Amino acid sequence: MAPSNGRDDPIDKRDFDKNRPLLTTYDSGGDAEGRNLHSRSGSRISARRYSDGEDGLLNDVVEEIVERDRRRLAKEVVRICSFAWGVITCLGAGSITAFSLYGPLFLTRLHYTQLRVNAVSIAAGVSMYLPVSIFGYLCDRYTPSPLALFSGTVFGIGYLLAAIVYRNGPPPDAGGNGYPFWVMVVAFVFVGTATSCMYLAAVTTCAKNFGRGKHKGIMLAIPIAAFGLSGMWQSQVGTYLLYERLEDGSHGDVDVFRYFIFLAVMLFGIGVIGAFGLRIVDEDEEKYIEEAVEELERSGLLEESEFFRSRSEVRAAYGTFTQSDNGDDEEQALSLTQTEEEREAARLEKEREEEERRKKNWLLNWETKVFLKDHTMWWLALGFFLVTGPGEAYINNLGTVVGALTPESSSSNAPSPAGKPSTHVTTVALTSTIARLLTGSLSDFFAPPATHLFPSNSETMRPSSATGSKRVTLSRLTFLLPSALLLSLGYLLLASPFPIQHPELSHITTGFIGFGYGSAFSLCPIIISVVWGVENFGTNWGIVAMFPAAGAALWGLVYSHYYQDATDRGNGSTDGQCHGWKCFGYWALGCTLSVWVAIAAWIVAWKSWRRRGVSV
Repeated sequence: MAPSNGRDDPIDKRDFDKNRPLLTTYDSGGDAEGRNLHSRSGSRISARRYSDGEDGLLNDVVEEIVERDRRRLAKEVVRICSFAWGVITCLGAGSITAFSLYGPLFLTRLHYTQLRVNAVSIAAGVSMYLPVSIFGYLCDRYTPSPLALFSGTVFGIGYLLAAIVYRNGPPPDAGGNGYPFWVMVVAFVFVGTATSCMYLAAVTTCAKNFGRGKHKGIMLAIPIAAFGLSGMWQSQVGTYLLYERLEDGSHGDVDVFRYFIFLAVMLFGIGVIGAFGLRIVDEDEEKYIEEAVEELERSGLLEESEFFRSRSEVRAAYGTFTQSDNGDDEEQALSLTQTEEEREAARLEKEREEEERRKKNWLLNWETKVFLKDHTMWWLALGFFLVTGPGEAYINNLGTVVGALTPESSSSNAPSPAGKPSTHVTTVALTSTIARLLTGSLSDFFAPPATHLFPSNSETMRPSSATGSKRVTLSRLTFLLPSALLLSLGYLLLASPFPIQHPELSHITTGFIGFGYGSAFSLCPIIISVVWGVENFGTNWGIVAMFPAAGAALWGLVYSHYYQDATDRGNGSTDGQCHGWKCFGYWALGCTLSVWVAIAAWIVAWKSWRRRGVSV
């Protein structure tokens, strides 16, 4: 620019202020003063602009940090609330474990035979375990919420139908005018199906939200223990609140009709709330899937292809226009309208989500095949079958076992020396709960880290301190095997002649069986999550959890056969109940041998894991 008024400094367009008469300022005689004023004004404008830009950047950073913390807090709230409702759900879902509370009344009030009573319990057990793998599959690929709603609805239908059948009395073939026997079987098929569905929805939620945490064992053991406790508190409600009042005003047996109505309403409500309360934090599940895929790529089991790319690469490939550099973005924004840009971004995001879904389905299907081809899984499942089958049969027939230990000469109004069935149900629930919590927490504390799942991360998982590296580690099998041995001692005590002479010893049998049964149901799913990961936990655990269905059916039929045979041979009373050792003795011996074979099967699986370097 040309000099003005003999001065050498040019006037830049950024220094020009149309509201200020520039010539007047210079003509007023204050040349130096005018320049100083102009300089100070320009400095203030520049400083203000710089300050505004810096404040804007800092505000964006602060807002981003606040938003990130808010999202993190929201996820933690969802994780904790889902865990809490999962525990509450399990506290209600195990209603079938109180079957022995009203099972004997099916004999005396509905005139069912022992075989029919066991047919009802077997129908519930089979329908409870057989569809577990299907429900696990649905939990892994979808959310647990629909399963919770489905289970609540089926629970309501099942218990309402059972209440109506019981209220109408014995069936026609037993001398009554009630509904046929098969209607009661259908009702308990509904109950068993709903039990497995609700239980698996709750446990899968807890497993996936805390599956990689330091305390994954106890976080799985708590809802599983709550499932065992459900039979305890529900049997107490039936015994001391929903009871029949006798003519003299004293407490009678449980009012089965009101008890079934109570369970129907309660469990329907739990299922409806679970549809909103059981949530899996998506970020955790996506992280597990991505880590598993990347580990398979790193191990060479997968060939490099565009389909199996890391999450960052996928997002980069499907990035939206708003995440580009400023120069290119501005030109691109000029070439597209806002509507077109949003449409394109939505399309790319949909394609990315579709690829993520396909990747997840492929991985879960692949892991299911690996799980089924692993011979150690079959040894683990065989042991689980041989342990839980006798346990299910004992829990379902506690009422008749206690009755068989009661001398026939005892007065009908006198308390049984073996105790009430509700007391034994409570004992099973308490010892099972203690076992689940104890083994779950101790396995967390003593078990070695599962570095075999992701060997590349093994360095970060090792203890950093010298004292931590010397920590005593114990395999989870060191807790599972002694618990199973304790379970076998319970059956062995029952098979001995001592409980007939001293019926009060049956409480020891119940305690041992409850402890061993609870430990198996606590440690086996934890072992599955440790050996094969949590990405496909619902399906894997569902497959193994099917085996107790066959075990419960087998040992239930064996018990019914010996019980009915002893009754027909003169050991029965006028009310159809059996008394004496022959009612259960041979069955108890068979259960003892079954558990010993299970211990051998688990030892075989353990040795194989140790050879492969699998930390359990």
